[in-house]
Amino acid sequence: MSATAVHSLWTTAAEVEPLGRIPTPHIEYAQLAPALIVVGAAILGILVEAFVPRRARYHTQVFLAVVALAAAFAAVVGLAAGGYATTEKQIAAMGAIAVDGPALFLQGTILLASLVAVFTFAERRLDPAAHGNRIDSFAAEAAAVPGSDQEKAAVKAGFTTTEVFPLVLFAVTGMLVFPAANDLLTLFIALEVFSLPLYLLCAVARRKRLMSQEAAVKYFLLGAFSSAFLLFGIALVYGYAGSVSYARIADVVEGSVRTIDPALADTMGNDALLLIGGAMILMGLLFKVGAVPFHMWTPDVYQGAPTPVTGFMAAATKVAAFGALLRLLYVVLPGLTWDWRPVMWAVAIVTMLGGAIVAITQTDIKRLLAYSSIAHAGFILAGVIAATPEGISSVLFYLLVYSFVTIGAFAVVTLVRDAGGEATHLSKWAGLGRRSPLVAAVFAVFLLSFAGIPLTSGFAGKFAVFKAAADGGAAALVVVGVISSAIAAFFYIRVIVLMFFSEPRPEGPTVAVPSPLTMTTIGVGVAVTLVLGLAPQYFLDLASQAGVFVR
Repeated sequence: MSATAVHSLWTTAAEVEPLGRIPTPHIEYAQLAPALIVVGAAILGILVEAFVPRRARYHTQVFLAVVALAAAFAAVVGLAAGGYATTEKQIAAMGAIAVDGPALFLQGTILLASLVAVFTFAERRLDPAAHGNRIDSFAAEAAAVPGSDQEKAAVKAGFTTTEVFPLVLFAVTGMLVFPAANDLLTLFIALEVFSLPLYLLCAVARRKRLMSQEAAVKYFLLGAFSSAFLLFGIALVYGYAGSVSYARIADVVEGSVRTIDPALADTMGNDALLLIGGAMILMGLLFKVGAVPFHMWTPDVYQGAPTPVTGFMAAATKVAAFGALLRLLYVVLPGLTWDWRPVMWAVAIVTMLGGAIVAITQTDIKRLLAYSSIAHAGFILAGVIAATPEGISSVLFYLLVYSFVTIGAFAVVTLVRDAGGEATHLSKWAGLGRRSPLVAAVFAVFLLSFAGIPLTSGFAGKFAVFKAAADGGAAALVVVGVISSAIAAFFYIRVIVLMFFSEPRPEGPTVAVPSPLTMTTIGVGVAVTLVLGLAPQYFLDLASQAGVFVR
């Protein structure tokens, strides 16, 4: 065929079916500012690693991370003040991101929690100096084999893994997008963006490196399983609704869509696809929340990861995952409430009881706090199950309370040390109240808040979720929750008794004197615990104003 003949084929085809223009994407940068600021700082952090001299990296990275998180929080406050949490709420980024009350409230909580968590990452006074260099919680050289000559040379040279700061910022970026995602693909991408940095952060402990790497591998493998479940669920729900957009799926569930994509005519509206796909997406989210029976990774990962990472992960991941879970159940599947509520009832009951009962048997403080976090996931699920506006606002308030108490508690754990690093075995905490009354008293405040004792923020949070559940017709769940709280109170108070009413051992651990960074983290945790316990009303009102989703 000649060139002219081929050319005539092209021009004819073009005349018959003209190529449509690719639409220009319309992005509302101001509404996406919090996530854009943090991801921009994370990219700058990578450039710092490449171009800034090694001795200046630590200070540069800490400064960059703190400024970025503070600026992103200021952007969230600016959006809320501009009415985006109430009257001006909208869907941004061509339908991918929701800018509404719950999204902004959760983003603000994640950013504040991450900011105080970063101070514990930057702490360099807890261990004695090695070879004249101050050291932090992270491996001198993450790529070196534990115990190898390469690692010893890195420690002697005073190397530090300052890459943890950009990794934290990437994780925070994913967490900011996760509860605000307005379609299933954005949800999945955000999940991966915050999960992958966490897998790496879990593996870089300076002490007990093999245990740390084992924790990271467990988290990675189980996390990959949960991501696969989520992705397969998304595929099935797409087959059911012909779209990954939350609003479109909700319309198909409610039966208000009449136009059917011919390519999906055989599967659209098939309830089996919806129920199986929805269940798989829920499984992926419940894994991140740490609900039973998807909780098996939690105690091992919390114990093995560097303690600053454990505190950050325990607080911020829960906030992001519960935000995504709320949006999925309240925006996408309100038409399936009768289907998902019984399942969530069962999950909440076994999570509350399982976390509380197994925690009693623990002898390691980090594992005890891990099972405690599982029990708290069950308490928060009670608020999710309410399926009322009060349910949303009570969950938002509980997440705010829980995140600061958790980071504060893990910051205290970093202070109690012996020759091998952190002394996490409970027997070593005996008599801590006599050796260091202030540290023991602060830890007791956090434990009492976890237990839900009045005048602490934990009581206000539990009261809010249980009241919402009871008003939503889940009174039996509240009874189980109160029983679980009583069981949990036993092991929290047991630790307090151990600290204040046991004789200290002569060979017991010492309490390290931290820098102002960790003091700030612990101080903020105590202040939030007491303020939200004594005067919670303003924050409860804020949560109820922010409790309406946009669709």
